[in-house]
Amino acid sequence: MASESAQNDGSRIPNFFKMDVEARIAALRERTALTDEDLHALETGGHTLKRHVADKMIENVVGVFGLPLGVALNFRIDGRDVIVPLSVEEPSIVAGLSGAARTARLSGGYTTEVTDPILIGQVQVVNVGDVDEARRALISRKDEVVNLANTLHPKMVARGGGVRDVEVFHHRAPEGGDPDAVARDMLVLHLLVDTRDAMGANIVNGMCEGVASLVEAITGGKVFLRILSNLSDRALVRAKVRIPVQNLAMKDYSGADVRDGIILANDLALVDAYRATTHNKGIMNGVDAVAIATGNDFRAIEASAHAFAARSGQYRALTRWYANEDGDLVGSLEMPMKVGTVGGSLETNPTVRLNHRLLGNPDAAQLAAVMGAVGLAQNYAALRSLSTAGIQQNHMTLHARSVASAAGVPDEIFNDVVDALIESGDIKVWKAEEIARNMTRDAPGPLVDVGEPRSSACGKVILLGEHAVVYGRSALAAPIPLAVEARVVDAPEGVQLLIPRWGIEQRVPPMSEHPTGAAGILALLLARLELGDRAMTIEVFPSVPRAMGLGGSSALAVSVIRALDQHFRLGLAADEINDYAYACEQAAHGTPSGVDNTLATYGTTMLFRAASQGRRSRFDELTLARPLPLVVGMTGKESLTATTVARVGSAWRRNRRRYEAVFDQIDGLTRAGADAARDGEMGELGELMNLCHGYLNALQVSTRELEELVDIARRNGAAGAKLTGGGGGGAIVALCPEGVEPVVAAIKASGYDALAFEVS
Repeated sequence: MASESAQNDGSRIPNFFKMDVEARIAALRERTALTDEDLHALETGGHTLKRHVADKMIENVVGVFGLPLGVALNFRIDGRDVIVPLSVEEPSIVAGLSGAARTARLSGGYTTEVTDPILIGQVQVVNVGDVDEARRALISRKDEVVNLANTLHPKMVARGGGVRDVEVFHHRAPEGGDPDAVARDMLVLHLLVDTRDAMGANIVNGMCEGVASLVEAITGGKVFLRILSNLSDRALVRAKVRIPVQNLAMKDYSGADVRDGIILANDLALVDAYRATTHNKGIMNGVDAVAIATGNDFRAIEASAHAFAARSGQYRALTRWYANEDGDLVGSLEMPMKVGTVGGSLETNPTVRLNHRLLGNPDAAQLAAVMGAVGLAQNYAALRSLSTAGIQQNHMTLHARSVASAAGVPDEIFNDVVDALIESGDIKVWKAEEIARNMTRDAPGPLVDVGEPRSSACGKVILLGEHAVVYGRSALAAPIPLAVEARVVDAPEGVQLLIPRWGIEQRVPPMSEHPTGAAGILALLLARLELGDRAMTIEVFPSVPRAMGLGGSSALAVSVIRALDQHFRLGLAADEINDYAYACEQAAHGTPSGVDNTLATYGTTMLFRAASQGRRSRFDELTLARPLPLVVGMTGKESLTATTVARVGSAWRRNRRRYEAVFDQIDGLTRAGADAARDGEMGELGELMNLCHGYLNALQVSTRELEELVDIARRNGAAGAKLTGGGGGGAIVALCPEGVEPVVAAIKASGYDALAFEVS
């Protein structure tokens, strides 16, 4: 079962869940039978099933599907420590099992009993003249049947297995299942085959085929079905655990309360099929996870378990929990457990072979014992949750602990922060940080260190030149006093993106998984920065509203790149940051001009010229004769720049000459506007903005809301007003040399939002 090192060091690995994946693998080195090659394979992913191997396992292969592989700790089974591999996608199963095993080991762990690994093969005989006589003949000549079957697999017999006995059953079955139809007789011969460490399906099927002719000769009937049964009720595992009542106590619940709650919950599953189904599904959560990890047929184990649960005529729980004479909680499980440790897919899948070594290369009986103990442990974990804080509460607690750990909460306030997170209902990293700050605000010394300082990048308005800039013309752009902040903190594993203000909390997969959206853009960025294999949490705090044409996506990209640069000490120059941000814009928008990322990087008013005919983009920083008093009016209607750019591009391709002329006109207005801004000619700049808006309207990127905002701004004193950014929704920018207050008030009175600021 477990290796000698596992026996010496045990299956207890303190704080295992807090370690990163590499540290967990290292912790297994001295505790398991894993080889150096196994450990290297875990570190590099080299143990995974290869596509060409999968192609030989089943038909029509197109790929390989993955599941998380974890380990349950703390198990002590029949006096030996075992680290249990689990392949499962459902959260809390691994943690629940490890917690249950830790409680059980305090009183000695689990004890098991495993019967011989008997698999049943069925031979159906029909068209029998005298059923009773045929049955007697089969029984009297069963030694012939047994001997014939065993000659078909002499190696199995040499290993101590083979057919142990024969049983014969007489069934009467109405044709087609119609109770009013005439019943017909059939005999079914059972071969009881000890398959030793093999799963044995092919062996048993072959034996059934091999004895068919002899059975027909003995009975005078016709053999039809010849196949194994997955109801393996002769291959049983029985697991048992005793937990002293004092070991059951938990916050807000006495040990007796927990014990009695578990017993009461189990009692319902013994009499109610609806409860028993969910009860037994919980058992199989653990059993199936081990079966998958060890290459066994979890579907057969499931089918057998549920049929066994209904053997009395009513579907019941597979476990029993009761209090012994000392008041201790005692649990027992009995269920079919026909598993194998040699042959078939067990030899083909490298992860399966690795997991068997992780278990210490058990034989079939030892593996069945492990799976029985795991089933009982999983049942305890589920019943304990149900009878105390509830399943959902425990899921929430596990999530809250993970979030608090990611936030870097110190040990001395860790549990308090977890409790506060659960109570708040907002289980996010930023909330954990906020709670930790509040808890330590009055304490001596500095506040809790919850991460590095934030990096930032500003948003932008385009005063002149939208859309034309995509086609190699100029744009006049200015920063706005809204920024996106970001920071990067170390994490136990993987990459997480958190944007609390936008309700985003998601995993960032590697590029090999072909992620899309924001996760795909970040995955591309990490790959280009050669950080794809680093574990981290990327936290983003945006003040720039998204999809409003105000450069939010570029500001986000630049702030994240700067945070990565700071955290990992990459030493990026400004032009490198700009190039990486442009790559992000390309992934987001397809054909960006580059103005947004350039302004987010350098944060200055500029006349930007897009790249064209092999020349790189460039910009000239503008020195303004007087500040520009601006108002941004926001429709509240989000619009994707990629959509409007694509729409204009489609029209341009249909009539390039006409649209090139429009873009030339916009370019002339933009250059004149840059001169007016330099010279402080507000009236001239305003008029140029109005003219530019007319061209943008002609390009059909304006909307009713944008036109209304432009009209409101002009009627209330703006020298010029136009849409800003891609259009299709979003925002306008108004130049207000006579004062911003009337324009802001009028915009807000009309139900829109407004922001006033000066650009100098």
